[in-house]
Amino acid sequence: MTRPLGTDRRIETRPAPPGLTDAGLLGRRPTAAVVGGGIAGLTAATGLAERGVTVTLFERDAHLGGRVGGWADRLPDGTPVTMSRGFHAFFRQYYNLRALLMRTDPRLDRLTPLADYPLLDAQGRTDTFAGLPRTPPWNALAFAWRSPTFTPRDLVRINGRGALPLATVSVPETYHRLDGTDAASFLDAINFPDAAKHLAFEVFSRSFFADPRELSAAELATMFHLYFLGSSEGLVFDVPTEPFPQALWNPLAGYLADRRVTIRTGTAVASLERTSDGFAVTTAEDTARFDSVVLACDVRGLREIVATSPGVGTPEWRAAVAGLRTAPPFLVRRLWLNRPVDRARPPFLGTGSVPPLDNISLLDRYEGEARRWAARTGGSVVELHAYAATTDDRETLVKAVDDRLHAIYPETLGARVTASISLWREDCPLFGLGDFARRPAVVTPDPALALAGDGVRIDLPVALMERAATTGWAAANALLAGWGLAGHPVRSVPNRGRIGLLNRLAASKRFSG
Repeated sequence: MTRPLGTDRRIETRPAPPGLTDAGLLGRRPTAAVVGGGIAGLTAATGLAERGVTVTLFERDAHLGGRVGGWADRLPDGTPVTMSRGFHAFFRQYYNLRALLMRTDPRLDRLTPLADYPLLDAQGRTDTFAGLPRTPPWNALAFAWRSPTFTPRDLVRINGRGALPLATVSVPETYHRLDGTDAASFLDAINFPDAAKHLAFEVFSRSFFADPRELSAAELATMFHLYFLGSSEGLVFDVPTEPFPQALWNPLAGYLADRRVTIRTGTAVASLERTSDGFAVTTAEDTARFDSVVLACDVRGLREIVATSPGVGTPEWRAAVAGLRTAPPFLVRRLWLNRPVDRARPPFLGTGSVPPLDNISLLDRYEGEARRWAARTGGSVVELHAYAATTDDRETLVKAVDDRLHAIYPETLGARVTASISLWREDCPLFGLGDFARRPAVVTPDPALALAGDGVRIDLPVALMERAATTGWAAANALLAGWGLAGHPVRSVPNRGRIGLLNRLAASKRFSG
């Protein structure tokens, strides 16, 4: 059993907005369309349905979960398997995502902890997060002390004034200060040691599927804060014990169905039309009317729907949506091997310092379906990720990541690949320089329309799956408030640095500028 909502005594909670507890008390239940069945859309649908709103959820794919979804596939021998876009880390400070999952799994028994997150650098040295104290600054000091890539001399050389934003994060102020600088240049400017840059780039920058030269330094600083310097939950995380549909989304779909949510998978929304009392939502099959809409799409889907809905929003808002960008493409490659990987290997290894490979996951170490296949065949299930691809030559990239696997885990070189599936995707939001000020927020110019998703702006220290869930709750709250219905609490790590002296230094004239 894992810890449901963390142990950090400094969790910040924004209380649920007040109001009626059920839409039935209004005399007529409002209707809402939620477009997108990923984490953001599922969270928004949950928030609305729990207050009695009649919800229809539209998802263009045949499965729920979005980029954390899964679907049925078959190996060449006919064995049914569940394929997905691969490994996701469910960190303990993902309070809003965990609150969603607790709707069907109150103790989060369907998540299991991984003991470590080792990172391999180009010289073969490994950094580890196991056994660290969880509370800042002791976690950072202990990590630096024992790290083979981060020496005491490196600590002395760091530009303290320049590095202060890493320890004094506050959103949106950090973005106002750093969003015009790229992550790589920021680390260079503070004399962050070259040997240790793989830590920042692997754990934080490349988690956004972006090259550090294209990622905002404000996003990098916020990630440092969320996962390390601003939270006492630590960098140890949980993973589902079964594939995503079985562990997470099928149970949640049942939960939503019990609350009168209509789920329409395989149904893409083509456009919205603003009416006098709400929206007409058009798909290839029909047009239906709703009092309100949550657009919880990926970047491409959001841009396309807004482009085909000329009467929605203001020109400035529509331009902001049109300006959203996606990160470079990435490869997910899953291999079913006829022999096991050495038992000493960790379930997850970060390898971003040996491009083009970014990580190696051993699914049979933690996922039930893969474990059962490995036990039956005597083999193993290995997954490889390559983020921010710099080539469109997929065949060459596949060979390159396979070669990296064999070099890092030589025992796989002689293994026979009994099956393989490779996915190529380009649909993650890019958090580029200066994007924060232009990024559309949850609340839109139309009070009956809200946005949600990991690419949507929200002024809290959240990221990735947690940003998706947080914006989902916020979108539901925005619409519920319009009907006088009670909302839901939203939690985060502290939205300020945890060390008071450094906060005061950052605020002083000596360190301002």
